[in-house]
Amino acid sequence: MRSIWNGAISFGLVSIPIKLVNATESHSVSFRQIHTEDGGRIRYRKVCELEDREVTQAEIGKAYEDADGSMIPITDEDLSHLPIPTARTIEIVAFVPEERIDPLQMGSAYYLAASGAPAAKPYTLLREALKRSNRVAIAKFALRGRERLGMLRVVGDAIAMHSLLWPDEVRAPEGVAPDAGVTVRDQELDLADALMDTLGEIDLDDLHDEYQEALEEVIAAKSAGEAPPEAREEERPGKVLDLMAALESSVRAARESRGGEAPGAAEEAEVRPLPRAQKSSGRAPKETGGKKSTSAAAKKTAAKKAAPKKSTAAAGKSTAKSAQPAKKATAGSTAKKTAGRSAAAKSTAKTPAKKAASRKRSA
Repeated sequence: MRSIWNGAISFGLVSIPIKLVNATESHSVSFRQIHTEDGGRIRYRKVCELEDREVTQAEIGKAYEDADGSMIPITDEDLSHLPIPTARTIEIVAFVPEERIDPLQMGSAYYLAASGAPAAKPYTLLREALKRSNRVAIAKFALRGRERLGMLRVVGDAIAMHSLLWPDEVRAPEGVAPDAGVTVRDQELDLADALMDTLGEIDLDDLHDEYQEALEEVIAAKSAGEAPPEAREEERPGKVLDLMAALESSVRAARESRGGEAPGAAEEAEVRPLPRAQKSSGRAPKETGGKKSTSAAAKKTAAKKAAPKKSTAAAGKSTAKSAQPAKKATAGSTAKKTAGRSAAAKSTAKTPAKKAASRKRSA
């Protein structure tokens, strides 16, 4: 990697010669401006507005524009005499825990490479000291005409440096957060936690720039004289006004994208429609005790409640007659010991069947 700055790290009285190299690179596709009618390049030319002619790079200098619009020339010689001790030195000023650094301050990243064999020993010393202390170094350095703040930390077997914004360059988040008075329910927080658990973690190496890949496909197709690929239409979810419904839909979609429900997830209840009653020649009275239940206790309760309530104009007499044997059977069975309770349950469960038979006869 080509170095962009040469200097030294000042670590107390220890000086470590280093080279500064970029730790990141951009893979974005750059475009040129052209004349759409003939495809000619559009270029920007540096023209002096007083002489109305193009000037060369050697004729171009720096100047500061004053409030009234006047220009104050600043030469390279003026800048070279600035009292900056960090012109060629990364001066370490403190060691702090990494949690003290606000990520909003972090900017460009660089690798610090040891320059020559004499720098190997002090470079390794600083790296191991940072590792053992679990701290980062705060330093000052000058780059591209200005003094900057930096943070040195260990990355693998190398020392990396992040340029930091000065504290007064970070804006306060005033007016960004919503107004006070918004209340979040525990159920909403639970669903948000379930959504985070379902999405889980991801390896950042698996992420890639899909826009970049699609753009390269378009360029390759245009270069080969083919039609560029069309973007697939994705279904847009409907606008959900209910936050709970939006969270539940998000959890469901996240589980489907992960290939099924997450372990420990609650199973959704299955809703089954009730069977329709058979039509008869006459209107049959409503039966609450005729519904089937999965537990024996529900059968006993339904039978006891149904017996005194079944009195209608059409089949009141037959219902009352069929209910009397059921009461006798129940009264006789309750007088027995605990072992005989199953017999009472069977005799009680037969009552709805007797009622159905009596209705058919009455009809």
